[in-house]
Amino acid sequence: MSAQPRELSGEIGTSDVEVREGCVRRRRADHVVHQDRHRPIVRVDDPRLARHGIDTSRVGDDRCGLALPRFRTAPSERDCGEQDGEFRHDGILSVAEFRYLPAGSVLLRRLLIVLLLAGVLVPPAAASPQTLIPGLTYTRKLLFTPHGAVIVHVLVAPRPGGLWALRPRLSDGAIAGRQRLTGIEREASATATVAGVNGDFFNAADGRPDGIVMQNRVLASLPDSERSSIGIEPNGTLDVRHAAWNAFWQGRGQRRPLTGLNEPANQGGITLYTPAWGGATPPAAGATEAVVYPFPVLTPGVDLSGNVVQFSQGGNTPIPAGGAVLSATGGSAQKLDAEAPPGARVVIRYLLSSGWADDVDAIGGGPLLVRNGKAVFRAFEDFSAMVLAPRLARTAVGQRRDGSIVLVAADGGRVGYSVGLTNYELAQELVRLGCVTASGLEPGNSTTMAFDGQLLNRPSDPGGERAISDGLLVSYSGVYAPAPSDPVLSPNGDGVGDREQLSYKLVRPSTVTAKIVGADGVARLTQTAQQAPGTYKFSATGTKADGKVDVEGRWHWIVTAIDDLGRQSSADQPFWVNNTLGNLRVPRTALVRGGRRFVIARFTLTHPAKVTTRVESTNGVVVRKLGTATVGAGNAGIRWNGRDRRGNLIYGGRYVLRVRAQNQYGPTELTQTFLAHR
Repeated sequence: MSAQPRELSGEIGTSDVEVREGCVRRRRADHVVHQDRHRPIVRVDDPRLARHGIDTSRVGDDRCGLALPRFRTAPSERDCGEQDGEFRHDGILSVAEFRYLPAGSVLLRRLLIVLLLAGVLVPPAAASPQTLIPGLTYTRKLLFTPHGAVIVHVLVAPRPGGLWALRPRLSDGAIAGRQRLTGIEREASATATVAGVNGDFFNAADGRPDGIVMQNRVLASLPDSERSSIGIEPNGTLDVRHAAWNAFWQGRGQRRPLTGLNEPANQGGITLYTPAWGGATPPAAGATEAVVYPFPVLTPGVDLSGNVVQFSQGGNTPIPAGGAVLSATGGSAQKLDAEAPPGARVVIRYLLSSGWADDVDAIGGGPLLVRNGKAVFRAFEDFSAMVLAPRLARTAVGQRRDGSIVLVAADGGRVGYSVGLTNYELAQELVRLGCVTASGLEPGNSTTMAFDGQLLNRPSDPGGERAISDGLLVSYSGVYAPAPSDPVLSPNGDGVGDREQLSYKLVRPSTVTAKIVGADGVARLTQTAQQAPGTYKFSATGTKADGKVDVEGRWHWIVTAIDDLGRQSSADQPFWVNNTLGNLRVPRTALVRGGRRFVIARFTLTHPAKVTTRVESTNGVVVRKLGTATVGAGNAGIRWNGRDRRGNLIYGGRYVLRVRAQNQYGPTELTQTFLAHR
C-alpha cells in the first residue's frame, strides 16, 4: 500500500500550507495499463531503472514533443479513486502518448494482451501533434510489441510546392565526405527552415551515397538499379521505383560508354567527376584524367560539351567550378589519351529510365515499403535479410493521399527504451499513418531526425549522432518565428521570466509586419519594413510605460511577410503574461530524517490560483506529488516529510521542487534545485 497526499490546506498570508497525509488505499489490479506475463510493473522512479541503464530522462519533456497527460484534478479525486476511470501516473508505460484504460475496461485490456501475445503492433491513441512551423507537425509515439516498446518520431509536412519543398541535401554540399544531419540542417538554415531525416546508404570509406542524388534536375550520383529510388515530381508527388541510367562520351573518335559518375572508375572504365564530388578527384594509381572546361551542369537528354584544357595522371586533379574531369583506367585511359587531347571538344550525353528525367529531385533509398496504400512484405530488392529482418532503428519517407509528406524515424538498439522495428513493421506503421506510397532509407545507427539543427530522436550509434552522406529535408521558405524564449513572461522582478526574447527569420527579401499583441487584442508594438534575409530580434517586458504590469493573459507574437516572389507567409507564437507566481525560495540543502515535516518551499502569489507542487529527480521523474489546492494571494509555504510516494524516505542527492499555478491568466511554474541529506 502507498500513502497518497490528500490535499493542501492552510491560511493565506505568511502561514505555511501543510500537506496532510491520508487516503491510504490498496491499488486495484484494474489500474495496470499493461502487464508482461513474466515481469512485474516497474515504476519510473524505481532506482533499478538507472542501475540497469534504462533511461527515463525524457519523461515529461515537452520540448522533445512528448504528449504526456497533465494533472488538473485534485489528488482527492485522482489518487483516492472517487471518480470512474481513475488516473495514475506511476508506470514506466506512461512515458509517451498512450490511452489509459479506465477501471471498467477489462475486456478491452484482455484484447490488448491477446494482440500483444499474437505479435501484433499495438498503436497508441492519437495525440495532439506539436506544431513546429504552421503546416509542419511533429509527434513522438510509443508503440508496444511483444519484444518491447518502440519510440517512433513522425514529421508531417504539406505537399511540396510554393513555400514548401522536399529535397536531398549532401553533406558539406559534396558527394565525398560525411556530416551529421544537424550540421547539414544548420548549413541549410540560411536558405530555408528545414526538418528532415538521414538519407541513403553510403560508402564508409569516402562517404559517397550508394544511390541517386539529383538536385533541381542536376544529377550528382547514379541510381542503384537493384534498389528503389525516391523521386519528387514537379507537382510534389513522391515517385518510388527503380531507376537506371545510360551514358556515353565522345571525343575525336566514336561514342564510348561512360561507366560512372562521381565515383572511382572500375578497371578499364571511365567516370565523370563534377563539382558535386568536391574540390579534387580522389587518388587513383594509373588513372589518366582530362579536365574539361567550361562544362554545363549535368542534365539528362541533351548533349553536354566542353573543351579539354589539361591532362594529368594519378588522380588528385582539381575540379574547376563550371567544369568537370574525365578519369579513365586501363584501356579506357588509352582511348581518352588518344581521342581527347588538350584542345579537343568532348560531348557527354546521359539518359535516365522512363519518367525519371521529369523528376526535379531524387535520393537513393529502399526498399519499397508501401504501394497503393498497402504494406509491402517483400519488395525483391538488393537487400539482405540482415538489413530487413532485425529490429533496428529505421527511417522512411511516405506520402498520404492528400499529398502531405510523412517522415518517420523509429528509435532502436536500446533495450528498455526502444527496441526498434523490422522492415515490415515499419511498412505497417506507415500504412497506419495514412501513407499510400513509402520507401525506406538507411536504417540502424544512421537513423536520425532533426528540426532546425536540433535532434528530435535518439540515434542508436554508440557515439551519438552519426555522420551521414546525405539527408532528406522538408524545406520552408516563408517567415519563421521560433518559440518565445519563455512560455510565460512574469514581470515580477524575481529574475525568472522577466523579459521575453522574440525573433523571426527571413530567407528572401520581404516586406514584413511584426506585432506584439496583448491579451486585450491591442498591439503593443507594430513594425512594418522591407527586410533583407536574416534574423531579427525583439523583446517584450510585459509592463507599461509607468513600470506597472500590463494586461495579463495570452499574448501573441505575430509576423507576416510577402517575399520578392509575391509569396505570403505568417507566423503566430503565443505566450502568457502572468505575474501570479514569483519569488520561489527553496533551501539549498534539506535534511530528511525520521519523516519530520519541514518547509521545503515558500513563494508569493499576486492572484488566487490553483497551485500544484511536486518533487522530481533531476531528470524529471516524479518522486512525490505534494498536492493541489486553491490558494489566495499572498505568501505561502509548502511542508513535506521527505518521503516519496510509496512512503519511503528519499535517498540523498539532488532533487527539483516544482510549483505550478493556474488561473484565468494562464499557467505559470517555477522550479528550484535542492540537495537532500539523510
